[in-house]
Amino acid sequence: MGQNSDSKAFSIRKRIKGFGYAFNGIYFLVKSQHNAWIHLIIAFLVIFAGVFLGVSAIEWCFLVFAIGFVLSAEAFNTAIEELTNLISPQQNNKAGRVKDVAAGAVLITAVIAAIIGIIIFLPKIIILFQ
Repeated sequence: MGQNSDSKAFSIRKRIKGFGYAFNGIYFLVKSQHNAWIHLIIAFLVIFAGVFLGVSAIEWCFLVFAIGFVLSAEAFNTAIEELTNLISPQQNNKAGRVKDVAAGAVLITAVIAAIIGIIIFLPKIIILFQ
């Protein structure tokens, strides 16, 4: 317990600084990851389709969750890639496997999000063309 008790005290200034770090991370994600751009473009298309097709409140909940799920997975994938590159900058099979699994997690979330989108949008689109 040799630490100063003030360092553990709640501080609005520290919380605000923490948000700054988080926004820096989001900026890095969007600036550096082309797949994040693709996910964001698809997210905007989903939002547009949701407004156009008049999805319900519960459907919006699923769509927003799916969008957040994929973008969060992409952020975790980027963090894992950056950390792996720091720890193992040279070619390494195990490091490559770590990065592959993280990328696979993003793919899983994207497939699940697509299935959610199909479940919500397909019936509405079918009705439009009847």
